[in-house]
Amino acid sequence: MKNLLPLLVMTIGVPACGQTLVSPEVHADRRVTFRLRAPHAREVAVRCEGTRVSAMQNDGQGVWSVTTEPMEADIYAYSFSVDGLRTIDPSNPLLKYNLLSTDSQVHVPGPATLAWEIGEVPHGILHRHLYRSAIVGVERPFVVYTPPGYDPTGTKTYPVLYLLHGFSDAEDAWTSVGRANIILDNLIAQNKARPMLVVMPLGYGNTEVIAGGWAGLRNMTVWRDSNEKFRQALLAEVIPQVEKAYRVSTDRHARAIAGLSMGGTQSLLTGFNALDRFAWIGAFSSGGLDADFDRAYPAVDETVHSRLRLLWISCGRQDGLMGVNEKLVAWLRSKGVKPEWVQTEGGHSFTVWRRNLIEFASRLFQD
Repeated sequence: MKNLLPLLVMTIGVPACGQTLVSPEVHADRRVTFRLRAPHAREVAVRCEGTRVSAMQNDGQGVWSVTTEPMEADIYAYSFSVDGLRTIDPSNPLLKYNLLSTDSQVHVPGPATLAWEIGEVPHGILHRHLYRSAIVGVERPFVVYTPPGYDPTGTKTYPVLYLLHGFSDAEDAWTSVGRANIILDNLIAQNKARPMLVVMPLGYGNTEVIAGGWAGLRNMTVWRDSNEKFRQALLAEVIPQVEKAYRVSTDRHARAIAGLSMGGTQSLLTGFNALDRFAWIGAFSSGGLDADFDRAYPAVDETVHSRLRLLWISCGRQDGLMGVNEKLVAWLRSKGVKPEWVQTEGGHSFTVWRRNLIEFASRLFQD
């Protein structure tokens, strides 16, 4: 990548003094104009969630642009391709940070009724923790959301959701991209969800699985070791720290686990094998599932249905993981387990997972 940086700088160029390039520009009709100054480029395109890959046009002065059709109110990841070289938008500070491939983001605002829009409601607080993991052998972060009105000196205890990110993301993805804290603020203010804590840990149980890049998904020995050690660290290290530092209930009926993609697989692996710890399980677009379900979830039998308050499994119809998730649901049903199987429009994207969280969180910890 270091060798590509000079080429990228030469291709994109440096804006002339005083010339500010606006990108992205969201219009009143929800069309979006993307712009990039790249005077030496021969071909520029934008790849944006929810749209086709769009070729951009040069205005003759080295500024490339394209305007989309009206887009649904949401938050979308995008990047530019400059003569085949992928790059973020240098004019846009809103980034979708990622350990392998950072994108830019464009926010197409919508009405206050959308749960991920910041509204005039009481807001919770995000707390960041760092500890040395004896199981993984490195420093490990986790983020905790406390709801509005949470009093660390009070006597009230709260239920807690352990919310897991996907492969290539980090512990802050559910807040910086998924807007989980904003979603909970709004749902709680509207009495659509119970006040709860949300704990978001780093999801890798070894350093090899992410250091190997996308190849880490194909090395099944490293992948399984990562998921197993993550499970151990969550149960033996993270949960005890949370229950010591915060006023949360230790009753399994007040403890939930859910996640997206890799985090969905980890939620199933952890939840099914610790039914004495969790009564609520959510799996959104689970990725990296072990196709040998009997080996992965040996504790699953007909008693699971009565022990779980909610088993909620979802996937987008345009997601390449739909097939394996359908097989998982069929296997669970063959075991006498009756998950709520939710199929939505959309692919492997936070535009799907934000909506998953809204629906799942509103179901949690209800009487």
